[in-house]
Amino acid sequence: METRVCVGAIAGAFGVRGEVRLKSFCAEPEAIADYAPLTDEDGDRQFDLTLSRAVKNGFAARIKGVSSKEAADALRGTRLYAERGRLPDLPDDEFYHADLIGLIVLDTGGARLGRVKAVVDYGAGDLLEIAGPGLPEPVLLPFTREAVPTVDLTSGRIIADPPEGLFPDGGP
Repeated sequence: METRVCVGAIAGAFGVRGEVRLKSFCAEPEAIADYAPLTDEDGDRQFDLTLSRAVKNGFAARIKGVSSKEAADALRGTRLYAERGRLPDLPDDEFYHADLIGLIVLDTGGARLGRVKAVVDYGAGDLLEIAGPGLPEPVLLPFTREAVPTVDLTSGRIIADPPEGLFPDGGP
């Protein structure tokens, strides 16, 4: 499992006094402030932030050491990470996306389908993007109990029962 999880991103400056527009990827969006200080993707920079108020598509936030619009704009696109241990434990049937990425995907007969490359949501629920040597392009598998009956984080695998025809060349 990853030691850090992406919990948000800076969308740019908000106003002229150094506030940033912050997008939260947390189930409870305001909880992002509870995990501060956050880091960038490399873990090189640390961000101590305070939420100011809710704004359209996120929050206005202050970051320690950022006091101008230019400095806030320079952070646009920075993804923010929290240490995995600081995040709340989840019920048995819920998972952090970061925990699913990289897992091997097997069908119910034990044949390897590929590996989880990403978890995406285009509005109709989570999809596992599965890539592998036998796949000409990644396959999007619905992340539902029917299609994914077993997630075993300990052994690093997922057992899938994909809809017929989803995987090419003899896949289920």
